[in-house]
Amino acid sequence: MSTLNSVLLMSGQGGQAGGGSAQLIIMIGIIVVFYFFMIRPQTKKAKDQKNFINDLQKGDKVVTIAGIHGTINKVNEDGTTIMLETSPGSYVKLEKSAISLDWTKGLQGGAKKA
Repeated sequence: MSTLNSVLLMSGQGGQAGGGSAQLIIMIGIIVVFYFFMIRPQTKKAKDQKNFINDLQKGDKVVTIAGIHGTINKVNEDGTTIMLETSPGSYVKLEKSAISLDWTKGLQGGAKKA
């Protein structure tokens, strides 16, 4: 029994009081920093992309995720597809979710800088 008592006494030796709460505070701090630098910007970007997709209209110059440039000729009644004019008289039916960025805004931004 004396061996068991000595092991228990050695394992409980001092200086460790409050160490668990300090580690908990550090872990919570890391999670908060991770949220503000990783998760929050990603959700904001996804929200902006969703708004961009919903606001597409005829005449917008866009680029697809495959890199195809074109002008939106028609937004179909189903609300999920568009007709993209890639060259005069050449049309491609695409899902709205395949649109990557608005080329019109890129052109306007470049014209303002020049």
